Amino acid sequence: MAYVSNNSDEASPTVLIVESNTMSIQRLTSIFKIKDFNIEICNDGDKAVDEYIRLDPELVIISLDIPSLDGHLTALEMREHGGDARIVFVAPRRLSSVAADAKFSAGAVAWLQKPITASVVDEQWQTILGPIPEAPGLEDLDELYPIDRVKPEEDDGPIALPPLPGMPLPDLPSPIGMPIIEPNLTPVLEVEVPVATSPLSEKPKRGKKLLVLIILFLGFGIGYYAYLTNLI
Repeated sequence: MAYVSNNSDEASPTVLIVESNTMSIQRLTSIFKIKDFNIEICNDGDKAVDEYIRLDPELVIISLDIPSLDGHLTALEMREHGGDARIVFVAPRRLSSVAADAKFSAGAVAWLQKPITASVVDEQWQTILGPIPEAPGLEDLDELYPIDRVKPEEDDGPIALPPLPGMPLPDLPSPIGMPIIEPNLTPVLEVEVPVATSPLSEKPKRGKKLLVLIILFLGFGIGYYAYLTNLI
């Protein structure tokens, strides 16, 4: 995202603030409004490079901890594209040594410790307006950022990432000379396994036998009773 807050004077210099922290953006905006700058704000390192090329600002304020590209690589990208912008890094105290190294590498005119105040900027103002140093980090830019930095056209497709180091694929064995595994042709004996009969399955048969015995017993009893009756 990038947006601008212009002063009334169109001839005022432009400052590009590259920062993702809302509080820092408010502080820097307030400071440079007082100094009569036109203010452009971007919270993404990669997009900030495009804004830098489009605007050609007089001053760039870059936070080291921003999305996409970190502040150091963003500044190197800007310096690679040329221009006479003065670059100032802003960083918290815990990143002071990193900010000092980034300042030297990218040829920044200064680095300021967060939280930024008007007095801090005023103390460094003459240094900020001083000569722009060389950027020795440009010689190592390809090593710091090895992926192709040229954006493809729409029809070129995505950028191909470089292969991962130290991860070669194993060579596949050649089919020539490989032993041939013969299939096992030994006949397999088929053994019938008796199926266990559940005790529950025999209950209906026993019930049928009992019913037949009862019928026979009743028939015998009725016949014997008839025989006795005839005798009487």
